[in-house]
Amino acid sequence: METIKSSSSAPVRPGIGRRDFLMAGLAVAAGCLFPYKVSASVSESLSAERTLSFYNTHTGEHLKVVYCEQGTYAPQALSDINHILRDFRTGEVKEIDMNLLNLLFILQQKLESTGAFHVISGYRSQETNSLLNSKSKGVARNSLHINGKAIDIRLPGYDLKTLQRAAIELQKGGVGYYPRSDFVHVDVGRIRYW
Repeated sequence: METIKSSSSAPVRPGIGRRDFLMAGLAVAAGCLFPYKVSASVSESLSAERTLSFYNTHTGEHLKVVYCEQGTYAPQALSDINHILRDFRTGEVKEIDMNLLNLLFILQQKLESTGAFHVISGYRSQETNSLLNSKSKGVARNSLHINGKAIDIRLPGYDLKTLQRAAIELQKGGVGYYPRSDFVHVDVGRIRYW
């Protein structure tokens, strides 16, 4: 084996050092302990094409769309997503936060699902949110739905507990569990669970 001389008189062998070896071992151990987190972040960064499917439970509309390709978001696809996730009560459309879309993409990758997210509530106008808040303690006055940063969903083929756990493991925002109403809330606000 060839040796390389360092500034000291002791020879240095090329290759991986002790510190690099230990760091690589820690990375492998983390991958074994938290495989979903690692695989989700890897799939997010390596995916050349991001597709989402939605079924709006109130309007009966379906949408399957490639919203990001080679790192570029597709304006028409985003417009179509904004439309299907509109406030179905008022018809008002608002731009959905791309971080929320990416969260949904990562969630479907984690669950290895190709099914459509069933949407119970996407964007909500202030008017709709105020109405729902007056009728239910479970609706926040300043809900992230108003900002296009939250969605209430089901995913056929997965029970709510599995969907909830997968969303919590992502550590990317808030996750609410509503078994009586049959949906899971996910948002891109601060990390919290209820």
